[in-house]
Amino acid sequence: MPSGLKRFQQAGDLHFITFSCYRREPLLGSSSARRVFELTLERVRVWYGFCVTGYVVMPEHVHFLVSEPDRGTLAVALQMLKQVSAHELRQFTQGKAFWLARYYDFNVWTERKRIEKLRYIHRNPVVRGLVANPEDWEWSSYRHHLTGAEGVVEIESQWTARKREALGLFPQVEKRDIG
Repeated sequence: MPSGLKRFQQAGDLHFITFSCYRREPLLGSSSARRVFELTLERVRVWYGFCVTGYVVMPEHVHFLVSEPDRGTLAVALQMLKQVSAHELRQFTQGKAFWLARYYDFNVWTERKRIEKLRYIHRNPVVRGLVANPEDWEWSSYRHHLTGAEGVVEIESQWTARKREALGLFPQVEKRDIG
């Protein structure tokens, strides 16, 4: 890890995560590669028990807004996501590495910052000129936040909370012994 870089994990915060394809090549440039990545993200999300508040899969990088996992650490969950997705996507690399080794992690401590990061995530394809409107980019959580539409990745949102409530499912709050 570069000197001076500190990660604040296991604090119960949301994390804005970014990682890039090897040499920033557009290894996620095809719709099929982006779909494979989404499927892998969902599998790893379930395995480690973390919530995805927002995400976007771009041709050469990904952004997420995620909680810390119920099992393991965020670093381990991200390592698994990168390893499994690289294995699943090896057909797109022609024998090269798939991901850059590191990832960017920014703790999201306020509601204002959460909204800022979600907007950044969802506007990324528009800013890059890939689509005219955020809802036109299929590989993000934007449509879910706009309409509640379910996609490949379960998104933690007001829509998801209402659905759980209607089903009579209520998350259990774990009491932690502070002292």
